[in-house]
Amino acid sequence: MNLQSFFSFSLLLILFLHSTNTLAQSPATAPVQPPPLAPVQPPPAPPVQAPSAPVTKSPGPTDVVKILEKAGHFTILVRLLKSTQEDSELLSELNNTNNGVTIFAPNDNAFSNLKAGTLNSLSDSQKAELLKFHIIPTFISLSQFQTVSNPVRTQAGTGGRLDLNVTTVGSFVNITTGLTNASVLGTVYTDNQLAIYQVDRVLLPLDVFTPKPPAPAPAPATEKSGGKKDPDLESPTGNVNPKDKDTISSAENFTGHNNLGFLAVFVLLGTVLGWF
Repeated sequence: MNLQSFFSFSLLLILFLHSTNTLAQSPATAPVQPPPLAPVQPPPAPPVQAPSAPVTKSPGPTDVVKILEKAGHFTILVRLLKSTQEDSELLSELNNTNNGVTIFAPNDNAFSNLKAGTLNSLSDSQKAELLKFHIIPTFISLSQFQTVSNPVRTQAGTGGRLDLNVTTVGSFVNITTGLTNASVLGTVYTDNQLAIYQVDRVLLPLDVFTPKPPAPAPAPATEKSGGKKDPDLESPTGNVNPKDKDTISSAENFTGHNNLGFLAVFVLLGTVLGWF
């Protein structure tokens, strides 16, 4: 009896729970649809720009002053280049010619070895000539010094009082001017157009640092042709040449005889005509 009641109670409980679950369920709903997606727009294209001109680096001339200033011990040489405007001439030459330039650059110690007051005693034109004497208007490498022709032409000129001669022994380069014997200490800068070599002495040209020869005396003035005396008739002392005395005496005698004859004829004619 108890067992049957238990099974009945269990069955009723199962039915109750089943009906409760069925009532609790809501009617089936339609599946949730995601909201429609907006069409994806491509990002705006960047504005079209006109093509720019290609950028090119201007080669430009090499600045000698900047090179020497960077080297650090050419203060006096830089000052002279600026004061004489030779720096501007070098810029122009390097920019407008293909020959290149070679510079012998005395360092500050070389200038300090000059006699005190040497630079101050020079005029502006002499300072410019001194600098030009250190500049060769063509590019010369160290190895090419072995084959250069002497005297070497500088911007100051060549020949006579502007001679500059270069001799080499191996890699040693010696420079002579007639007043200076200098040596190349090393290369400051080279780029196959410009070569700057450090030298241990200032190159002194004869044309600036020795007295110029006196000008030749003017030729004596010659007498005009109208007043020129016949050298055959006058000796260097102004006297009549002995060879011409006989000729002159004969002429005087001839003139005297003619005068006497004329006087005799005149007296005879006067007597006949009764003038006397």
